[in-house]
Amino acid sequence: MITVTKQPPLLEDLRNHSQEQIGELRQLLVAGAPSRPDPRRPGFYEVEGRSHTYYVFKYPTGTKVLLLGVWERDPVAEMVACSCPAA
Repeated sequence: MITVTKQPPLLEDLRNHSQEQIGELRQLLVAGAPSRPDPRRPGFYEVEGRSHTYYVFKYPTGTKVLLLGVWERDPVAEMVACSCPAA
């Protein structure tokens, strides 16, 4: 019997993001962090980190992830969104 370990996806940075951001995204991907699909673009997702949100494209095969954008999360806006019911 051969044990096959699943390798984390290859991460490619298409911009010039910091090594800290790339490292955090890599950890999130390995840990299986939840991601939110972009409803207008198949294959594109937002991955929530502790202090940043990462916008990525995941290949359907799961072998490669392209990092397209990173922005800081706004904790005040998140609290307001949680406390206000959708209209």
